Amino acid sequence: MRVHAGPLRLLVAEIFRAAGCSGDEANRIALDLVLANLVGHDSHGVVRTQRYVEALRAGTVVADGSLETVVDGGAFVVVDGNHGFGQTIGPLACRLGIERASTHGVSVVGLRRSGHLGRIGRYAEMAAAANQVSLHFVNVASSTLVAPFGAVERRMGTNPVSIGMPMGDREPLILDFATSVVAEGKALVALNGGKPIPADALVTPEGMLTGDPAVLYGPTVPGRVPNPHNGEGALRAMGDHKGSGLALMCELLAGALIGSDTAGPPPKEHGNGMLSIYLDVAQVAPDDRAMVDAMTYVDWFVNARPTSADGEVLLPGEPERRRRAEREQNGIELPDASWRSIVETAESVGVAIPPV
Repeated sequence: MRVHAGPLRLLVAEIFRAAGCSGDEANRIALDLVLANLVGHDSHGVVRTQRYVEALRAGTVVADGSLETVVDGGAFVVVDGNHGFGQTIGPLACRLGIERASTHGVSVVGLRRSGHLGRIGRYAEMAAAANQVSLHFVNVASSTLVAPFGAVERRMGTNPVSIGMPMGDREPLILDFATSVVAEGKALVALNGGKPIPADALVTPEGMLTGDPAVLYGPTVPGRVPNPHNGEGALRAMGDHKGSGLALMCELLAGALIGSDTAGPPPKEHGNGMLSIYLDVAQVAPDDRAMVDAMTYVDWFVNARPTSADGEVLLPGEPERRRRAEREQNGIELPDASWRSIVETAESVGVAIPPV
C-alpha cells in the first residue's frame, strides 16, 4: 500500500503523544521516522513505531530526555543521553558539536547511552547545513546481530557510519551505511513482506549463506514485534574483512572509548553510542581553493564512463534525494504487515486510525 507522508506523520505523532511523549518529542519522532521512509531508508522508518512504543513501556527508553555532560574539554565533549529517545538526544548532541566546531574549528562529541538514533545521515545533513564536514561512528550496546568475517556467531551490531561534506551551493555529499550487508531494519521490512534482502546477507549456524530473514528472528508471534535476537543465525558484515574491521572499530570508538559499552560480553545495558567529529570548513579551509578542488573532482568522478549505455555514476545522497522526490509525490510504500503493526500500536494506546 502507499500512504502519503503528511497523514502518516500526524498518525505516528499521535501514537507517541498517547504513549507518553510530549507533543514536541512526538512530532520529532514522527518527522524522523517518516523522513527515513521518504528517502528510502525504510529500515529506520515507521516500521520501528511498534518497537519504540514497546521500549517506552519497558523503560529501556524514556520520554523527553536531556543530555548530561560527563566531560567538557572545550573542543571535545562526552555527554550521556540517559536512554532518552534518539530523536531528541541525537540532535542535541549534534548541535553541541556544531556549536563547538564553530568556536574551535573542530570538535569531537562522544554520546553515551542514547535511545535508537535513527538514520545517522540526518546528523551529517545537519552539520553540512552549517557548512561543516562531519564523521559519525555508531554502535549499539548489548546488540549482537552481526558475525565477524569468517565466523557464524554474533559479536557486533550493525554499527552504521556516516560522513557528510558540504559542497557550496550544491547539494551536500552524505554517505550513510550500516557495516552489515543490510541494516537489521531492512531484514525486518523483508520479514514483513517488503523488499527482499540479498541472498548472502545472513549466515546460518552451519555456515550457509542465505537471504531468509527468519534466520535472524526465529519463530514470530502474531501481534508482537519480531525480535532479531531470537534467531540462531547472524547478519554478515559488508565487504568481508573490510566491513568486519570497520564494524569492530565502531564498537571500540563509539562504545568502549567513550564509555557507552560495547555489544558484549557480558550482557550490557541497551543503548546507542556515537563518536562524532566536526570540522568547520570556513576555519579549516578559509580560502575557496578547497571547495573548488572538491567540486572539480566530483564533476570528474561522476563523468566516468558507466558500465552500461543507460547507466550512470551517482554521488552519495543522490539516491535518497530521488527517492524522496518520488515518494513525496506518490506516497510511501508500506508492506501490509508494517501497516498492521502501526494500526495495532495505535489501538493499544487508544488512538483511532484516520483515513490515510
